[in-house]
Amino acid sequence: MKILFQGDSITDAGRDRDDIHDLGAGYPKYAAELMRKTFPDVEFEFVDLGISGDQTMDLVDRLESDFIDVQPDIVSIMIGINDTWHHADDKSWIPSEIFEARYRTVLEKIKTQTKAKIMILEPFLIPVADNEVFREDLDPKIQIIRRLAREYADVYLPTDGLLASAYIGKEPTEFASDGVHPTDMGAEFIGKLYCQYVAPLIKM
Repeated sequence: MKILFQGDSITDAGRDRDDIHDLGAGYPKYAAELMRKTFPDVEFEFVDLGISGDQTMDLVDRLESDFIDVQPDIVSIMIGINDTWHHADDKSWIPSEIFEARYRTVLEKIKTQTKAKIMILEPFLIPVADNEVFREDLDPKIQIIRRLAREYADVYLPTDGLLASAYIGKEPTEFASDGVHPTDMGAEFIGKLYCQYVAPLIKM
């Protein structure tokens, strides 16, 4: 079973880009470890093609080489925080209809040109003072992703909400010191969620 992790720096997590099977130090590493333990009779091939800094437009640009040509059995996508972050300084937010069209293009291509099951992980934001303004734009984009998930996804992981629940009674930055890039604790938490949510697709 070939599982493709796609997204930005949270998925990239310092991977060796010369080796598509290198999972870096982020949630893909933890998710893969747990999946191998949970499903010892399944032969997995894990591919990580997340690229730091990517936005939805970048996924569109590499659809053929990094999605279609890979022909995964399951593809997971976590994208969207850079669509907000890269435009936050002057609040030149990407219009909702453009963001939705880009994400929809990716999902439609996967649906029509692969046999992959689709897992969507929503982008998240840990509250720190420097990024509170991101919510102005990120929250509407999360709602767009949730609508698209109802149309295209086989599994949806509501990462933002589950993280908000996890850090009740804890210091939120224990999960992501800058609010965006997970610490080891944050990456392991997301990896556990990933394994839990993807499990029904593996059992099919």
